[in-house]
Amino acid sequence: MAYDPSAYGRRIADIYDATVTELPTGDAVERLAALADGGPVLEFGIGTGRLALPLAARGLSVAGIDASPEMTRELRAKPGGEAVPVTVGDFSAVRVEGSYGLVVLAINTIFALPTQEAQVNCFANAARHLRAGGRFVVEAWVPDPAAFRDGSALRLLSLAQDVVLVEAATLAPATQHMRTTRVRLTDQGVRLLPADHRYAWPCELDLMARLAGMALEHRWADWIGTPFTDESRAHVSVYRKAA
Repeated sequence: MAYDPSAYGRRIADIYDATVTELPTGDAVERLAALADGGPVLEFGIGTGRLALPLAARGLSVAGIDASPEMTRELRAKPGGEAVPVTVGDFSAVRVEGSYGLVVLAINTIFALPTQEAQVNCFANAARHLRAGGRFVVEAWVPDPAAFRDGSALRLLSLAQDVVLVEAATLAPATQHMRTTRVRLTDQGVRLLPADHRYAWPCELDLMARLAGMALEHRWADWIGTPFTDESRAHVSVYRKAA
């Protein structure tokens, strides 16, 4: 099946905000505002504006690229959403006007790109949008093949009185692909949220950055700056374009 960058947003846009309530949005906004160095900011995969709108509320100029018209409509419906310019398209390839102090790619969205080539292109596209000395911030999980048994895994992600979230996944280590379907159960019914990932190790992302003329400036385990170690299951990596 051909890659469709708009498919994920089409499936989840109407409930997306309800699925990210537990993310550390405030910490992320604090860190990004500091890294922006006055902006402007471009967010790849801007979605419904979880990060973009609070950044704009701080006075930063923010724009975005997103493949999903449905997600963009959700952003537009929020206070301040109409003022954020959004280009609908594939953020690994689409070029928008302007030169930015910060490009952001949050919550594992780099892995939504289906091939290493597409991910390399994404880093190159980020570099094209950055002014000299600008930063590209990537937030992603760290691959953990040991969590799989015979190439598959089933895990409980969250449990509350009104919603249960379970994830089923299969792993193909030879190609670094993971197929997942999240099952969201509420009193409204069951929603299936499929997503495919082409995962990459932090050191592989570092090489993609080098190919694009950027170098690793910081790597933390989270948005508050916890040191990244062998036990870290996620990372926030900051790449800087040569001055």
